[in-house]
Amino acid sequence: MLVMFFVSGCVTVSDSRFAREEDREKAVRNYVQLATAYIGQGNLDRSRKHLERALELSPDNAGALSAMGLLHNTDGEPRLAEESFRKALSSDSDYTRGRVYYGAFLYGERRFDEARDQFLVASKDTKYDDRASVFFNLGMSEERLDNNDAAIDAYRRSVELSRGDAKSLLALSRTLVKGGNYSAASRYYDRLSRLMQQNPRYRHSPESLLTGIRIARHSNQRDRASSLALQLKNNFPESVEYQQYKVLISNE
Repeated sequence: MLVMFFVSGCVTVSDSRFAREEDREKAVRNYVQLATAYIGQGNLDRSRKHLERALELSPDNAGALSAMGLLHNTDGEPRLAEESFRKALSSDSDYTRGRVYYGAFLYGERRFDEARDQFLVASKDTKYDDRASVFFNLGMSEERLDNNDAAIDAYRRSVELSRGDAKSLLALSRTLVKGGNYSAASRYYDRLSRLMQQNPRYRHSPESLLTGIRIARHSNQRDRASSLALQLKNNFPESVEYQQYKVLISNE
């Protein structure tokens, strides 16, 4: 009976301690969630207050430190932003969301090789809830580094994971055209076209129109090429893509 009483007493004390720990962690998560939402709204003062409270409760919390990095970057303080991102990953190297934030920061600073490395590590976390975006960002970084084949691989993985996200389909189509694989590019572009027909909120961009024009011209689909070219001229006459189109037809 004495042993049973002792064990029972220990469990009661431990449960109380764990409950307090869970309450603290929940409070920190709530502060970070609110702070991140305020950053998205541009309300940096409120965001800062919530993050300061979170860091008071848990100074090494990777989520709070990563969000503070976002805040500093939005506030035009890249040095402080990088310092916060590095602290977050030092505190928890497995915090993938913080690594994605850091990769996006590095991409914005045009440090594409470093951004690629962060996204590459993040892409290996099979439990991360938005891997499709990680692979899309990895593809963008590889493109900036002129690694078109690696970009194609990343975009293809993004398409697979997102089950046909519009931006991933377009990026994959475009890079396949760039690599000269028009047959594969046409298949993915057709998927994008069907998606646009089914969902009116998706509309052509200059990039999607030029990509379609290149595919159609290569396949001798003159009517389709002309239709897309007319849309590009009428809707985006000042775009870089329309200038590229004019160069394309003048070269012939």
